[in-house]
Amino acid sequence: MVEDEDAPVFAIAAAAELAGMHPQTLRQYDRIGLVVPGRTRGGSRRYSVRTIQQLREVARLSADGMSLPAIARLLDLEDEVRMLRRRVLELEGALRSERENRPGVRVFAAGAGGVFPVPSGRRIRRSTDVVLWRPGGRHEE
Repeated sequence: MVEDEDAPVFAIAAAAELAGMHPQTLRQYDRIGLVVPGRTRGGSRRYSVRTIQQLREVARLSADGMSLPAIARLLDLEDEVRMLRRRVLELEGALRSERENRPGVRVFAAGAGGVFPVPSGRRIRRSTDVVLWRPGGRHEE
């Protein structure tokens, strides 16, 4: 099997055979935008494993009585879900990386000496001291 499901590797005759369709049907689906293959520099159609799977799904749904516009909408929604899942994985990876690479959680505490950062996992002893702040850095307890 091909490693990249989106790699356009199959010529129209091979794709039609794999999908169990006539090549003219694949050309028609391409013209109406239902299942659109990749193209070579010369303009020849090249189908990926994913487009062949879509062609098989189109045949199954069509045989079940679903209209081509409804099938097109379904395929669009499936593509959107696939793209969103990829994006979620990217964002989860970025978040994981951010958490691993940042120098500690940015937590702050306030005390007589002012506001200061608290290292991750460190607990601060609660104080009941009342501190009066005055401009110029002077304070009274």
